[in-house]
Amino acid sequence: MLRALLLLALALSTSCTSDPHSHGDHDRRCPVLIKVLDALKGTPAANVQVQMLMRNEDQTWQTISTGATGINGELHNLTSEEHLPVGLYKFHFETGAYWRNAGQAHFHECANVVFRVPTLTSDHFTIAVLLSPFSYSTTGIVMNPHET
Repeated sequence: MLRALLLLALALSTSCTSDPHSHGDHDRRCPVLIKVLDALKGTPAANVQVQMLMRNEDQTWQTISTGATGINGELHNLTSEEHLPVGLYKFHFETGAYWRNAGQAHFHECANVVFRVPTLTSDHFTIAVLLSPFSYSTTGIVMNPHET
């Protein structure tokens, strides 16, 4: 458990304490950064499939975009500032497929992170997910990279 907490702290500290434009200049207008870590191996979790969904007025979920984490466990450019209106969002992580590909027995088939964008804003969101075969934890960071 301590190892998992240390990994999550490390992931968040690199997201928080680096340059406020930690997404990198190439995607400064990217309002969402996904970071996934594998607590079992102590490494970034590459090739985790992620779906970004938004809740419609009729309470159904609409897929906005999809992607997979890179070798660094990160996923950028799921949407843009112009396409992140006020609303309820869900990130659906295909954790079962990740563990099967690693040849690892597991419990959860997926992990969902649901959060609200409460107002029109220039805020950027970092969603950090720490995976282990029988649990996961998540945290979010909100910051405005346009403020100096």
